[in-house]
Amino acid sequence: MNNASAELKRISDQITTCQQCPLGRMRTKAVAGEGPPDAEIMLIGEGPGYHEDRQGRPFVGQSGKLLEHLLATIGLTREQVFITNVIKCRPPSNRDPLPQEIEACTPYLHRQIDLISPLLIVTLGRFSMAQFFPASARITRIHGQPLRQEGRIIMPMFHPAAALRNPQWQSAMKQDFARIPALLEEARRERAVQDAAEQEPDDMEQLSFF
Repeated sequence: MNNASAELKRISDQITTCQQCPLGRMRTKAVAGEGPPDAEIMLIGEGPGYHEDRQGRPFVGQSGKLLEHLLATIGLTREQVFITNVIKCRPPSNRDPLPQEIEACTPYLHRQIDLISPLLIVTLGRFSMAQFFPASARITRIHGQPLRQEGRIIMPMFHPAAALRNPQWQSAMKQDFARIPALLEEARRERAVQDAAEQEPDDMEQLSFF
């Protein structure tokens, strides 16, 4: 745990001083992400907005309020999950991130995923979804349809900002969030089976000495 916390802090420090793309020269504050290093759930958005850029924290504006409300509907708080974005600095006027900006930030995101090793990743929006799903996938078609990948579950959802602009999507987000507890329990069982399988060869090797 302490090692993971220290390494996450190291990644955050690197993000804070990163100049791998032009966004590093435009930001007020980088937004590395926040949450416990052993979080079972990781929420990945697209990029910081105006308020996030000012505070250096993810999802602190109106989108953040909606996200916290959705978490509350399933008995969770933001302090129990790890929240981050695909890109760590705000694009001008909140435009879509450019491919080179995503490419520059992707190694940071993957290192965070590897360290935290969440059971469930919730992608919020199409750029986050694109990290795990085929380029042909459309969020309006696959939201709420989980993908099993590398020992964890990936759940694609609308971005809260998009849901605020399209109120009809808010009910879809609530329904998708309602599936999280069951998916998390499923992921726990799968991880337990995986851990047991990995320990079994060592147990057999010890028995061979007797």
